[in-house]
Amino acid sequence: MDLFDVLALMGGLALFLFGMTIMGQGLERSAGSRLKTILEKLTSNPLKGVLLGLGVTAVIQSSSATTVMVVGFVNSGVMSLRQAIGIIMGANVGTTVTSWLLSLNAIEGDGIFMRLLQPTSFSPILALIGVFLYMSGKNSKKKDIGTILLGFAVLMTGMDAMSDAVSGLRDVPEFANILTMFSNPILGVLAGAVLTAIIQSSSASVGILQALSSTGTVAYSSAIPIILGQNIGTCVTAMLSSVGTNRNARRAAAVHLYFNIIGTTIFLCLFYLLNALIRFPFYSLPIDELGIAQVHTVFNITCTVVMLPLSRSLEKLACLTIRDEPGKQDQFQLLDERLMVTPSIAIRQCKILAMDMTALARESVTKAMECVSAFSEEKAALVAENEQMTDVYEDRLGTYLVKLSSQRLSAEDSHEISKLLHSISDIERISDHALSIAITARTVAQKQMQLSQQAQAELDVITAAVHEVLSLTEQVFDADDAVLAQRVEPLEQVVDYLSDSLRSRHVQRLQEGACSVDQGLVFTDLLSDYRRISDHCSNIAAAVIELQHNAYDTHQYLGALKKGNENFSQLYESYMAQFPLPR
Repeated sequence: MDLFDVLALMGGLALFLFGMTIMGQGLERSAGSRLKTILEKLTSNPLKGVLLGLGVTAVIQSSSATTVMVVGFVNSGVMSLRQAIGIIMGANVGTTVTSWLLSLNAIEGDGIFMRLLQPTSFSPILALIGVFLYMSGKNSKKKDIGTILLGFAVLMTGMDAMSDAVSGLRDVPEFANILTMFSNPILGVLAGAVLTAIIQSSSASVGILQALSSTGTVAYSSAIPIILGQNIGTCVTAMLSSVGTNRNARRAAAVHLYFNIIGTTIFLCLFYLLNALIRFPFYSLPIDELGIAQVHTVFNITCTVVMLPLSRSLEKLACLTIRDEPGKQDQFQLLDERLMVTPSIAIRQCKILAMDMTALARESVTKAMECVSAFSEEKAALVAENEQMTDVYEDRLGTYLVKLSSQRLSAEDSHEISKLLHSISDIERISDHALSIAITARTVAQKQMQLSQQAQAELDVITAAVHEVLSLTEQVFDADDAVLAQRVEPLEQVVDYLSDSLRSRHVQRLQEGACSVDQGLVFTDLLSDYRRISDHCSNIAAAVIELQHNAYDTHQYLGALKKGNENFSQLYESYMAQFPLPR
């Protein structure tokens, strides 16, 4: 093997890794969010988790990607640690599909059918079809299919190039001696683990071993420990992914590591014990691509069958290793960037936080209005604290949603992101107005001002109406109920009417000398904040309705809603009767 063979080997490896990467990306995009969102619908049944992990990994061709996804789900609370264990086990079985695809290189025969099954025959055809679909496809689905076919063709071409490059090693005694060293189980496991940890893919490291096996110098005794070590090495990706996550996510990564280490130890002990007793006839024979695929599959299935009943013990071991930490959990861990590959789940996490933000804003308004009638420094401080927190929510959610919007999204997901971005801005402004009300209430208390009995009675009416519109809007936003959302605007119009009427009444009291100028300023400031809160509620309801029609134009929606709408008029009259002004 000379310098040019080494260069050919490196080129073949580069093609192989690149082909595997783009094929996996194409498969993942083509699968869409529908395949991956079923991960959140799991029960606690470990067997269902195994089957699901197997299926997802077989489709996206990467156990590492599946495990990283699971770590993200556990970190964000979408999935429990117990649910994750079954999926992690299934991912190990699913990754064997790649080795079976690569074993097609071992097919031999002179018949037309057998020759067509060989990658050197069908890869060029797949590449041609892939290029055509990718270049001519006008929609993303065709481009994804083209990417999958191109990736597979490049992968198989790289595999063939590696096999040709190492073919000369069959005549190199030193190479055979090196491989003999790996018949030592410990050295073989370490070699497989290190190789896989470096290239971050057990499928790729298995492919490299299959290419080396084409020389005929790799024996079963050397290949088996290496294959077992490759399963340990693939845990590095999940371990790195768990850095900075919460304790349950780190436990999920630890379960992946423990599962493979314990499984490797059990399999090695059983294999070498049986070999010592009955001496396997294949032990010293050369292994080929098909043999590697078989060993890889038998090992992973055996480990899963043995370890599945022990899943609760694995969970306990992970919990003992990574103990509970004191302190409050950061709610923004729900915004895990690993979830961006599954936008529908990431959006759901954003919705959870947006609802928390809504609850904070509503609490602020309630406490601020209570301060108007009976000022409390404690309540005013809570309003200020909540306002600062809603600012943080808006910043963190807005940043995450903008990043999420750059992903490849379905129309539904894109509309939901747009609605959330618009809504969190309105929610933050509601909190701002609550703080303004609390500040006004503090001014009234400090100056020892007191509104007239008539003014206070009028203020109680509009306060009740604002509470009602806030409660209704929170229900609408939580349920995404477009029908219920149509009740918000008539109520908002009632609040506007009350605000205008109360302002006119107060001007009259000022003219009659029943109220002072300072009292008038306070009263009008409060009315202005109440009205703005109601306006922002109307905007949120409009977003819920309009984005169901693939548009966002609040002004157009509001105009159409009021113009000649009998249901709107009925609702308006109903709310007018519910909140009558005192005489």
